[in-house]
Amino acid sequence: MSTADLPLPDDLRQEILNLAGSEHRPRAASVSALRLVQARFHWISDRHLAEVAQLLNMSTADLDGVATYFNLLFRKPVGQHVFMICDSVCCWIMGCKDLSDHLCKKLNIRPGETTPDGAITLLPIVCLGHCDRAPVMLFDETVHEDVDMATLDRLIAEAQETPR
Repeated sequence: MSTADLPLPDDLRQEILNLAGSEHRPRAASVSALRLVQARFHWISDRHLAEVAQLLNMSTADLDGVATYFNLLFRKPVGQHVFMICDSVCCWIMGCKDLSDHLCKKLNIRPGETTPDGAITLLPIVCLGHCDRAPVMLFDETVHEDVDMATLDRLIAEAQETPR
């Protein structure tokens, strides 16, 4: 059985309830609660979304709307490491397409896909807000600015060596 099919562990449920209790309205804790689930499981399954919705006294549809609005919340399984390359105008002008192509060739995947070993997912992302240091990418939780091929190669090697 996959971890996505298991109920939320008691400690995580309690953490979510504590978050909800610290807000005037429990639903105000929705993004933080979903980030906790994602930190534990690397993505937010339908079952976990439904459990969080119940804890926050929200409908599953409302919480799914929150989860799908934020592009840093994953509603589908991702690899152990996630490369998100900014494809906004500044990054495009500064070569993000070449960087994406390099990752695709090196990993033998296309944007939106995960390597067969489940190590790395490549996703495009709209604007990371570091336009003055383009091209920019997010590797797991870390922003990398002025990205070049050498940086990508180093991060790929790191991802392939290190489980998250």
